[in-house]
Amino acid sequence: MPTIAITDAIKTLAEAERRFGLVRSEDDDFFSEWQVSLPELSTEDKGNLDDLRRRYLYQRSEGQLLEGTVTLLLVAPLLTVAGFYDPPFRVRAEESVQLTLEDPEETLQGRIDVLGLLNQLWVVVLESKKMALSVWTALPQTLAYLITNPRPERSSFAIVTNGDEILFVKLRSGDRLTYGVSRVFSPFASSRELYSVLQVLKQLGAIVRDDEQS
Repeated sequence: MPTIAITDAIKTLAEAERRFGLVRSEDDDFFSEWQVSLPELSTEDKGNLDDLRRRYLYQRSEGQLLEGTVTLLLVAPLLTVAGFYDPPFRVRAEESVQLTLEDPEETLQGRIDVLGLLNQLWVVVLESKKMALSVWTALPQTLAYLITNPRPERSSFAIVTNGDEILFVKLRSGDRLTYGVSRVFSPFASSRELYSVLQVLKQLGAIVRDDEQS
């Protein structure tokens, strides 16, 4: 059985939907977690985000940033403020994932730039060569990664970013694999956008913790 890189095998959203049997939900209730009952942020949280954004904008002003720099300046501080480096979460960098398909019979393999959070909430940082492209370009591969969730009975989530844009994704199993997406957040444009991102992260973190304890 041949082994093919996910990024080579799945290049478009239509291809991901066809090969994985995915269907997109347009129902607001399907992925309400990114917009309903979001937790309030403390003054300290907002101050930390203001500092984070200031540093990011300063470094970004000289041109596009490599993926490692985006992780250092934006992703890692966000995960820190959101509490994802504390129990019960575990973060694994450069995690390898594998997915076997039947038609045609082949194994897809890929690596996620940041994977952790009890295998239900993943962080995907776009490759440096794609920095100039929208986060939507990473959606097909992100869905492939989410399908490898070892607990398919539970919903899985991803945050996808190229630094300038942030997108949340939800995948749920059932009669069919169903996914939903949030709007695209643009912390480059407004500090309020980054506040909203942290609220969603805290919300998803609470959901994952509750699932782990149940």
